[in-house]
Amino acid sequence: SPKIIWSNLKPTTIKEKLCFTYTLFSQMYLLKRTAAKCAQISRVYSIGRSTEGRDLLVIEFSNNPGQHELLEPEIKLVANMHGNEVLGRQLVIYMAQYLCSEYILGNQRIQTIINTTRIHILASMNPDGYELAASEGHLLNGWTNGRTNAQNIDLNRNFPDLTSIFYRNRRSRHYRIDHVAIPDAYWFGKVAPETYAVMKWIRSLPFVQSASLHGGDLVVSYPFDFSRHPQEERMFSPTPDEQILKQLARTYADAHATMSNNDTERCGASFYRTRGIINGALWYSFAGGMSDFNYLHTNCLEITVELGCDKFPSEAELYPEWKRNKEPLLSFIESVHRGIKGVVQDVGGNGIKGATISVRGIRKDVTTAEDGDYWRLLNPGTHILTATAKGYSRVSKRVYLPHNMDKAGRVDFVLEKVGIFVFIILFKQFHSNILFYISFCPCMALF
Repeated sequence: SPKIIWSNLKPTTIKEKLCFTYTLFSQMYLLKRTAAKCAQISRVYSIGRSTEGRDLLVIEFSNNPGQHELLEPEIKLVANMHGNEVLGRQLVIYMAQYLCSEYILGNQRIQTIINTTRIHILASMNPDGYELAASEGHLLNGWTNGRTNAQNIDLNRNFPDLTSIFYRNRRSRHYRIDHVAIPDAYWFGKVAPETYAVMKWIRSLPFVQSASLHGGDLVVSYPFDFSRHPQEERMFSPTPDEQILKQLARTYADAHATMSNNDTERCGASFYRTRGIINGALWYSFAGGMSDFNYLHTNCLEITVELGCDKFPSEAELYPEWKRNKEPLLSFIESVHRGIKGVVQDVGGNGIKGATISVRGIRKDVTTAEDGDYWRLLNPGTHILTATAKGYSRVSKRVYLPHNMDKAGRVDFVLEKVGIFVFIILFKQFHSNILFYISFCPCMALF
């Protein structure tokens, strides 16, 4: 079975440390063994169970595992959403083993990543589908067997369709497109347990960015995945964060050995003109996708990485694929440290949860986490930021992000309480006393 050779840990080749074979669910103890070996920086937890009762296991890496640290960004890698698209599952298992072993070996780059980032890796979102695909194996598995979960639900069509709600309301001047509510009607449909578990997970942690790993082509796509015109199967449908999402996609594609080159004979050659990236809806449109849900319901920006044309490559291909994708995965994790971060506090120094950070010209806000910290992915340039919270004053700042920044800029906000005046008007009419209470919040700070 696949394993790390832990004895005599010393700088050796990755091929010596990892055994490049496929991992069945019964062998997922590897994640727990990896976390136990690196207990000071890692832990394994379950976010729920699949239809057939298999744990959806996440391995976390952080210098303080199990805890959100102030101003430390959180990132997730999700693989094997379609059970027969198996390469991503293996790559993130190798990545978990690599992070652990290289941290112990003193790899400065890996130590910096783990000491400054909280990384969550869900190796298999659809373990039931994987077991079906794996039972057929590389040679026999077809294009679709194992794609869906055990209820025959395509998990990447099973999330709430918030994109349609956005399109219906986008012309309304005051409509907020961040944290769009899940419509009640969604719960009357068939919600897969895997979908529900991932939705709870996404809502429970302040994720900043994410990658969903798939197979079937060689390209990175980014939201929106659902076309802004429902009758158009292929229509460019950008989010307000088009530029930063393109840059996230570019980060992965450019670090890959072949994804962004101009070879017209290779897998993914149809995307060579855009150097290996594409807007999802321009490629093909679908509703109920996980990336659109991340974008419209949370602060998290997610890209979809199609790792290759063979959904179930042979084991002989696993090591070459690891070499092709190791650097893109590491570069993507590091890219969470771009843009700005900070804390929104009151005058007493207490963090304000749920405060809103808006960027002029980008109609998508982010909100602060439990302790008032926030992260806003932005490209270099000049940005005007505004922090607001219910019952507090509004504060704006102009920020310049130079092109050579290698970490997120720090921008904090202090908001002052706004008072509430209550005016009582008392008058007599027909010998009866009537009280009118008129309250309003003036747009100024009182303290």
